[in-house]
Amino acid sequence: MKDLEKAILNPAATFTKPQDVLDSEDLSREQKIEVLRRWEYDLRALQVAEEESMTAPMPESVTLDIVLKALNSLGMPSDMERTAPTKQGGS
Repeated sequence: MKDLEKAILNPAATFTKPQDVLDSEDLSREQKIEVLRRWEYDLRALQVAEEESMTAPMPESVTLDIVLKALNSLGMPSDMERTAPTKQGGS
């Protein structure tokens, strides 16, 4: 992939949906996971901003659930019982 750094920094600007990441033949499995993890982080940050009444509307076409399912399809299980105490995944 020619613009991997851009895809990692802003997946939504490079891909329309997580399935596009999965379908990319230019990315290795590890790169796909990195891009999807960033997308997950970005969506979690938007959720926090929205809950704090900041002006960051959630994208309607891509949800956190869709990103987590894409990660799951790459063998990255989502363990909802062990989720971090903050939406960004930290403690």
